[in-house]
Amino acid sequence: MRIGIMTGGGDCPGLNAVIRAVVKKGTVLGHNFVGFKYGWRGLLRDETIELTPNSTGTILRQGGTILGTSRDTPFLHEGGIDAAQETFARQYLDALIVIGGDGSLSCARKMCADCGMPIVGVPKTIDNDISGTDTTFGFDTAVMIATEAIDRLQTPDGSHDRILVCEVMGRHTGWIALESGIAAGAHAILIPEEPFNLAHVTSTLKHRHASGRSFSVVVVAEGAVADENAEFQLPTREEDQFGHQRLGGIAHLIAPALEELTGFEARAAVLGPIQRGGDPTPRDRVLATRFGVGAAEAVHDRAFGQVVALHGPHIERITLDDAVGHLKSADAELRDVARVVAC
Repeated sequence: MRIGIMTGGGDCPGLNAVIRAVVKKGTVLGHNFVGFKYGWRGLLRDETIELTPNSTGTILRQGGTILGTSRDTPFLHEGGIDAAQETFARQYLDALIVIGGDGSLSCARKMCADCGMPIVGVPKTIDNDISGTDTTFGFDTAVMIATEAIDRLQTPDGSHDRILVCEVMGRHTGWIALESGIAAGAHAILIPEEPFNLAHVTSTLKHRHASGRSFSVVVVAEGAVADENAEFQLPTREEDQFGHQRLGGIAHLIAPALEELTGFEARAAVLGPIQRGGDPTPRDRVLATRFGVGAAEAVHDRAFGQVVALHGPHIERITLDDAVGHLKSADAELRDVARVVAC
């Protein structure tokens, strides 16, 4: 078979490891591959690069994606579906592997169900919020980077009577904030699943400083929201062309508010894209490789409309319907742990 591969949505450590594993396993099974540049956009414009074991042999440890990525989809363009199908036929493809998050896989589900395009999906998101899989590659790397950054930020701030507000990624869920916050010993963790009340945070931090602590750390997910009953409210967030709210900068709003309420100096730090950068951790390289091998096997078995997923110690297959449409919220037990230790 001739198989297309694309990476969509935000870039993520481990994408290249997936591509490499798909090509290596697929080649052993007798297939050949072509990569589409910049996700679904490449399928619309017929922009490709050939993928071989030689061209992908050394990309395992590289961050980002050699194919490029975007949030574009055929459904955003007039005639986009026809253009995608024409490219699929022109390239003599037998199947398509889509490596992406909820948006890319939702598009894959529509193209598969409505247009009959033979697709296998690979779940990808730093935020770890795709349902149907225990975890996603890139998440471990993001948590490691965030934890190290918070550790480093505490060194200068620990020398002053100061509050540090560190913003990490997490559009709809607080997985990164929770795990990095717990690992770095944060004293308050604000996540989208639990709207925060700044008065409560203020009380916690005042109690710490009154007890003789010289500094406090607040970790906040970029998508965190304030309690509707609280006096502190966030401004309305604008949406981009794909319907996603433009996030980033909540720490710069919370820090001055905390400074005013507590009387302690407060500094904001926004990690932003740094969490996506650099090489993937060994754990992410292994998981991404397992996903890639599983995707190649799924295509070989013609298990279209399926997504590879981690369930316990095993890579299994679930339907595209089960993989998208509802987010995996941060674990309730992990939230309880955070409440106990973040004080």
